[in-house]
Amino acid sequence: MFILFISETDLSREKGLSAAGANVDALPYTAPADADMLYYDRPRVIDCIPIDPSGHPTPALVTKAAVLEGGLPVMNIRAGTSIAPVAPFRDLGALPGRDPRTGTAVPDYSKISEKAIEAAKDLAGAGIKKFVLAESIPGGTTTALLLLRSLGYNGTVSSAGPVNPLSKKEEIWNAVASRLGIKTGGMQGMGLTAAAEVGDPMQISVASFVSALPTDAEVILAGGTQMMAVAALLRDMKVTRPLLVATTKYICRDSTSCFVEYAEKIGVDWYSAPLDFSASKFPGLADYEKGYVKEGVGMGGAVWYALQNGATIEKITDRTEKLYSTLTS
Repeated sequence: MFILFISETDLSREKGLSAAGANVDALPYTAPADADMLYYDRPRVIDCIPIDPSGHPTPALVTKAAVLEGGLPVMNIRAGTSIAPVAPFRDLGALPGRDPRTGTAVPDYSKISEKAIEAAKDLAGAGIKKFVLAESIPGGTTTALLLLRSLGYNGTVSSAGPVNPLSKKEEIWNAVASRLGIKTGGMQGMGLTAAAEVGDPMQISVASFVSALPTDAEVILAGGTQMMAVAALLRDMKVTRPLLVATTKYICRDSTSCFVEYAEKIGVDWYSAPLDFSASKFPGLADYEKGYVKEGVGMGGAVWYALQNGATIEKITDRTEKLYSTLTS
């Protein structure tokens, strides 16, 4: 089953940090709109397709194409958004993540963890054996950096745009580390407590969900450095099960991201979806090849899953083009 965890962090409202949108008042609609895309032909919580400030469409388009071509079963889990999607969802009762520079980011983490564990047990009890877990959370690469640093991984994270605001992310890490009085690795061994201090509700939800799955369940973390942060959290929680982090070639070739290095240090396998939109007639999609968007909404993991079910990259690409044409007509 393909499961999208939608979430929110106050850090996304920091000017110049999130590429999900220039209008911070529209940001809370991004993840719910992505959730709608898994079920409908277009977002319903808002009457437009989510795009970044440069006009590039949400990666949910590619995820939706993979869902259709692969016949993937889907589910949404609401893990801390201020706005609910119109599409069906399971609610963990979480609040959006707070700014970790000023205090604990996820003070209600214990309740979130309990409900995520309950959801995992329910689904596993229903006989599901394959879990492809994705995320949609604007500003999530920054909280990923904060969690990775706090757990001892001294690298960088990707960005949804060709210009990665690394200096801004470093500035935020320094402020958070100063508040907590720590350096890199200062929260090793603290598991969910570390994520509660510096991270976001999605990280806590997905890690708790995975921790409760039976050992014979296959787990794929669908995402880039955000899901690497979840993998690092799971290892810090002493969860030793095999993990595959499935992303796209755009993340793997991003020189500002340490995706592959993180995988080696954390001890997880990785997959890079060989998407190619260079021949697209739509500039918004063709620009994916120039470093825009890169990943999100489990795009790489959805492609991996669809290919397992007999789809092809060519059909997924063609379906993405058709979906975009329909949404923009």
